[in-house]
Amino acid sequence: MKAEKAELDISEWNGVMKLVHQALIEIQDYRSVEGEKVEQEFKERIANILNYQSEVQEPVERRLTKIKDRIKNNLEDVIDSDKIDSNRFEQELVFFLEKLDISEENSRLKSNCDYFLEVLGGPNSEGKKLGFIAQEIGREINTMGSKANDAEVQRLVVKMKDELEKIKEQILNAL
Repeated sequence: MKAEKAELDISEWNGVMKLVHQALIEIQDYRSVEGEKVEQEFKERIANILNYQSEVQEPVERRLTKIKDRIKNNLEDVIDSDKIDSNRFEQELVFFLEKLDISEENSRLKSNCDYFLEVLGGPNSEGKKLGFIAQEIGREINTMGSKANDAEVQRLVVKMKDELEKIKEQILNAL
């Protein structure tokens, strides 16, 4: 192979630079559009998590009533109801139900989701920070699941985890 010219003339160089400039503009436009779509997906996934979280409240309240009744019935099967100290029973029940309480996890999950959206809407690229916040969201969802003790709550927890996994996948794509 042999090059006829060692250099481009100015008109050829300007043509190449114009094409490079146009390509860069198109790449940037594409990235902006893609970024907006990913941002919208993040917002939808966080909204889904929060919706599932709100659905958890009703079965959690029913679960506490069911547990209380089940414990009382099981206790009455073993001990005559007139021999049960109702004050002591209530104290033990409160202690037991406190272990199943997910109100703190609910509060932190909501806070973490709100913080995720706040960072997402910020002016800077914060992919790593979004990853860390997603980890915190996952911890709260996992704790809710471990305390669930109810099939309906577990089902909702699985749905929240699914949404979170999709968020994590997109974060990894964005980094």
